[in-house]
Amino acid sequence: MLTRFPKAVPEIPVSNIEKAAEYYVNVLGFHFDWGNDEGGIGGVSQGECRLFLTNAEFREHYGNGGSVVIWLNVESKGEVDELYLRWHEAGAKILAAPEDKPWELREFRAADPDGNQLRVFYDFAWELRGEGISAL
Repeated sequence: MLTRFPKAVPEIPVSNIEKAAEYYVNVLGFHFDWGNDEGGIGGVSQGECRLFLTNAEFREHYGNGGSVVIWLNVESKGEVDELYLRWHEAGAKILAAPEDKPWELREFRAADPDGNQLRVFYDFAWELRGEGISAL
């Protein structure tokens, strides 16, 4: 019996696999693992994070499309800020700078050229619960 879910691998809708992969590699720091636009699907990865990039022809067969939001959960507020600076300096399209949200996440948002959003966050609620501050 499955007792633990595996890591999810989001499918990211893009207009062209090679162009999208170039952005994910050169701007966001991912590695291009495999695929091409002719086949309709490609994979990029960074650490334990894997993403599949798919073009319209590939997605049409499965009936899925539209832009997506991918949440990337990092290990600290410092990592949120560090990744923001790295992506900002590399020319990423930043939609919102890092800030602590009322829902107890420190987060920032970036976008790829196809309008998909990457929401990088750290959940600091557990730190507040330890101090007896949390609203929940």
